[in-house]
Order: sequence, then structure tokens, then C-alpha cells
Amino acid sequence: MKNSNDWVHLPLKRVLVVDDEPDMLALLVRLLEKKCGYETRTAPSADKALESVAFWRPDVVLTDIRMPGLDGMDFFRRLQEIDPTITVIIMTGYGSVEMAVRAMKDGVFDFFEKPFDNDQIVFAVMRAMEHTELLREQRRFRELQHQIAGSVEFHGFIGSSPKLLQMQDLLRRIAPSCMTVLIRGESGTGKELAARALHAMSNRAERRMIIVNCPALPENILESELFGYAKGAFTGAERDKDGLFLEANGSTIFLDEVADIPISIQTKLLRVLQEKEIQPLGQTRTYEIDVRVISSTNQDIEAKIVRGQFREDLFYRLNVMTVTMPNIEEIRADIPLLINHFLKRYRAEHGRPDLELSDEALRTLTHHRFRGNVRELQNVINRAVLLGTGKNIRKKDLMLDDAANPGSGASLDFFERLHHLPYSEAKEMMMREFSRSFLGENLRLSGGNITAAASRCGMERQALQRLLRRYQVS
Repeated sequence: MKNSNDWVHLPLKRVLVVDDEPDMLALLVRLLEKKCGYETRTAPSADKALESVAFWRPDVVLTDIRMPGLDGMDFFRRLQEIDPTITVIIMTGYGSVEMAVRAMKDGVFDFFEKPFDNDQIVFAVMRAMEHTELLREQRRFRELQHQIAGSVEFHGFIGSSPKLLQMQDLLRRIAPSCMTVLIRGESGTGKELAARALHAMSNRAERRMIIVNCPALPENILESELFGYAKGAFTGAERDKDGLFLEANGSTIFLDEVADIPISIQTKLLRVLQEKEIQPLGQTRTYEIDVRVISSTNQDIEAKIVRGQFREDLFYRLNVMTVTMPNIEEIRADIPLLINHFLKRYRAEHGRPDLELSDEALRTLTHHRFRGNVRELQNVINRAVLLGTGKNIRKKDLMLDDAANPGSGASLDFFERLHHLPYSEAKEMMMREFSRSFLGENLRLSGGNITAAASRCGMERQALQRLLRRYQVS
């Protein structure tokens, strides 16, 4: 579970070290963490390394070439299939010029024979890290060019913000597999849209994806809907019924808001994921199924596990691969594109082809903090197009309460100005504005009485006076 302060730190660059010699792993980890400050992980074999890559995507891989199981070159080729921007350096104690040339021709970034000079390997990894960054920048640039030159729509997603493109890239890469996926994100960020995209890009796309809205069904109904039942299994079961898992055989099932599934059903769902079979209610027979499971949640499942409300083993079965949906603040640059997209859509739907947004309405929309994310923005425009009068959508047609919105107007402009300052200056400006507002408001509520204001602020009179002088509050 992420710490609430994680957002203030830049992510560490990642190196995966693969070698069947424990002493070599320990040496390289110490070297890379101490001299480069990289986040490192290790694996004793290529097979174990591939398992790690599925959960923890490295920037650079440093691998031995001769190991039990998959060798270094085959491992490199598998990595290229997973993510061609991962830069690979190969090490060997049995090197030769021919082997080095062959490896470099295949695309390996660098090649070292053991024993090697520590400084040389550090320098090589640093250059490899720069190479990865360059490859990923080039890929992002190509994606942006594609978005700009063609359509900016990707299976219903609109925009070209880095966070959105990263999410789309991840969907593209995992869609062809049968991997179980957990889509996480706030309400209104498009989790169902992501699930539909995964299905549409998979080899199961010809069959209909089954969608289950888990919170909408009571416990007894959800169980019978998921797994099916035999005639006479319970009162009212007048005939056999195939469950949704059986209906999704050969296709995809999407469990929307899976964190709301009751514990009793979680146990049965875990068995389905483990055994790849279902047992309808009232039957002793089981049925083998081939179903890809995609689930979503906007909740903190880890906290529910701690409270005993969600099975930990089920969580790890569902969370083989995580897709995190960006909220609207993380794709704020795409808001104008989204506005334009929804405006076109609802003008056509409501028969108002000439309707335009006024400048004031556009500014309000681009500055508003949408707590309901893209879905709220969509609903606002739909409502304004349907109910607005005249040829232009005005600010009042949006029906947004800007006074209650901390992100609107001047406050958003203030925060945007902070983003362009060095951290220390931005922090000082923020503290100054906060202090002036806080102290001034407490003085006003105290009728200008400094002693009473100090009491309201929970400080001594002299301390309040010093702050008033420092921040020039009269």
C-alpha cells in the first residue's frame, strides 16, 4: 500500500541483476545502490527474473549468460518481447569475442567478461539507463505523433497525456495474454473502458465479454448468477441455469468493483481462479472453463484485507497484473480534448449541431476540479447541451458550484504558478499565502483582538504577534 507522501519523491531507477552466483548478486547490488542510488532486485535464474519482470518493470537488466534453464541470450529475447525499451547488459565468465559480437548484433547494449572492473560496470549501467530513457522518450514521441496525426481516441480514451499514454501502452502489451488483471482507480476514471479495451485487443474479442456489477447484486443472487445452479437447488430454482462464468467460457469476464464481493463468495471465486473449474449450486459435477478474469476496484483492498473483509490469497490471484487508471488531475492537459469530444457527441445526440461553448464556460471547465473525474466532466457537458438555452453554453448552464470548489479560479492559477518555481521558493510562497489567510481569518473572527486570536490559533500572544509582523498581517 502506498504511503500518502510517496508523490513528493521521484521514482528510483530500477536495475534487475540476474546471476546464479549469490556472491556476484550481493556484490552488484551493493555497487549499484551505493554508487548509483538505483533500486535493485535480484534473481538466481532467467525464469525467476521473468516472474519478477511481470510485477516490477526494470529499466536495465544485468544478466549472466550461462545459467540453469533459460540462458542469457534467450532471456534477452524474451525481455524484448515484453518491453523492447529495457536495456540489457550481459556478463559471462566464459566469454569470447565471437559471443560478444553475436550478442551485440542481436541488440544487447554491452558485454562484460568476469572478473570485471567495478567502475567499468557502474559506468556501463549508467549509460544503459540513459539508453532506456532515450528509447522510452522516442516511443512516447512516436505515440504522440500518431495521436496528433491520426485520431486521439484509443478504444474510447481521449487524450495524449503521458500518464494516459503509459496506461494505454500497458493495455496494449498485456491484452494478447491470458493474464488476470486488476484495474485500480478512482470512480469515473474509465475502469470498465480499460477492461473493454483489453478484451477488444485480445484473441477472445470475437466472443462477448461478460460484465458483472458486483455491488448491484445481493449475496445469494450474485452467487447463483456467477456459478449457476441446478433445478431444485433452492426455492424458485425451477430449471438448470448456466452461470456467468460458464457463459464467459472462451471469453472474458469483468468483475466490476470486486472488493464488494462477500467473503463467502470470495472463497468460491478463489477456487475458480485456482482450479479453472466451476461447480453450480446443487450439483456435484464440476465444469472446466477457459475464462480470462479482469476485475476492478476503487477501494483500498489492502486495508480491507487487514480488516478481514477481503481474502489475501484471492487478492494475489486477482492482482497478477495491475493497471492503474490516471485521475483527471493527472491528465489535466487533455481536458480541452475531452470537452471537444463530449461536446461533439452530445450536440449530435441532442440535435443541437450549432451549439458552442462560451469562453467563460470553457475557462470554468478547464479550471474546475472534477472530483468525479472524466465521468463527471462528461455528465456536466451532457446536461449543459441538453438544458442550455441560446446558441452558446454559458457558465451558469454548467451548474457548477465554483465557490465550493477549491480548484477553481484564482486558486488554481496560484497553484499553477507554483509548479514553475524551485521547490524551496514554491514552499515559501505557499506558506506565506496560507499564513496570511489563516491568521487574517482568525483575527477577523476575533474582532481584531490579538489575545483572542492567539487563543483561537492555539499559540501564545507573543508568538502570534511575531507571525503577524513576519507575514505583514494587520
